[in-house]
Amino acid sequence: MIHPDYNSATALKAYLDSKNMSMQKKFGQNFLLNKNAREKIALLLNLSKSDIVWEVGPGLGCMTEVFLEKAGKVKAFEIDRGFIESLKSFLQEEEKNGSFQLIQGDVLKNWQKEAEDASVNNSKDLHIKLAGNLPYNIAATFIAETITHGFTFSDCVFTVQKEVAERICAKESEKNYSAFSVLCQWAYDVKTDIELAAGNFWPRPNVASQVVVLRRKAKKLECENPDLFVKTVHALFSARRKTIANNIKPLLANANAETIDGLFKRAGIPKTQRAENLRIEDFLLLANEILFVKMENSEGIKK
Repeated sequence: MIHPDYNSATALKAYLDSKNMSMQKKFGQNFLLNKNAREKIALLLNLSKSDIVWEVGPGLGCMTEVFLEKAGKVKAFEIDRGFIESLKSFLQEEEKNGSFQLIQGDVLKNWQKEAEDASVNNSKDLHIKLAGNLPYNIAATFIAETITHGFTFSDCVFTVQKEVAERICAKESEKNYSAFSVLCQWAYDVKTDIELAAGNFWPRPNVASQVVVLRRKAKKLECENPDLFVKTVHALFSARRKTIANNIKPLLANANAETIDGLFKRAGIPKTQRAENLRIEDFLLLANEILFVKMENSEGIKK
């Protein structure tokens, strides 16, 4: 693998200039210059040769190189054409022997096909792990989408803006607690790890970054209908200043006030609460009660 010095901003800039390439701000591109941080991220993934790593935004391959040493395969998602050509050049042998696969294009548009292929090929029996330096504009969307579609990785270790990390790990009643927090913590055990100051990257970003770790839960909290649970979480957070009694109404369009009051009484949750104060278990209880009401109404219609 012949590539520029990943630890040197000067070398990386010289390489880009030689290829008439430039960093794309719209893709949130930054190179992690700190070799120790790159090694730490790989260690946090607990990689073995039976693992497949999905890497989002490999850039010129500074993290890819580390993952290839420790994992069985790296599947990299890259949108930048210049980086795609460079990666193909650097990783010709790895691509030939099957240890490296490059998926070209927007990860938000093509991850589902790769997930379907993994299921068909029984890759769920293997450990598929997620890594990457995720830009703010796709981090929350991508992670939430995978969870919503029931595709959870065994481990995720990625670098995000500190604000995103705080949203992932926020607990009820904290200011950053959101639907995103609930979804992440329903599917994963979450924690933050090392904080990376802007000087660890080139180009230097305007904000600090945080490494966040998500481990798939050994057993998810019981959920009768995952799709309805996700809809319930989003609905209850749809207007943060409103009570859950108001936000729940669109999910029960045909239910009267008495039915909705009964739902909250059975769940043991005051209807005057706001979503930001509910535990994950509370959202699950409410989703299950909504399902009960819908099924009861359906039976009534049939009769």
